[in-house]
Amino acid sequence: MTQLLEEANPSGPVQVNDIEITIDRDVCIGASACIPPADKTFTLDDEGKAIVQATASEEDEANIIDAARACPVQAIKVKRGEEQIV
Repeated sequence: MTQLLEEANPSGPVQVNDIEITIDRDVCIGASACIPPADKTFTLDDEGKAIVQATASEEDEANIIDAARACPVQAIKVKRGEEQIV
């Protein structure tokens, strides 16, 4: 079973090192395009929606940003402080 970064908010917003990740579950279509670039960060839950794994802090920040950019429906948002990265 996948360990989640935050059980109460599996799709965020969650803080991972210096960035905050939020996945809009209403927008996510479960394409899983986020998984290959950042498989330590993203996986799909039983509903086929992206969630953030407990191992996200082991992922290179650039991979997380690439994964967010790979989302075909832009369901993943990444911020650093007040700056919206993706």
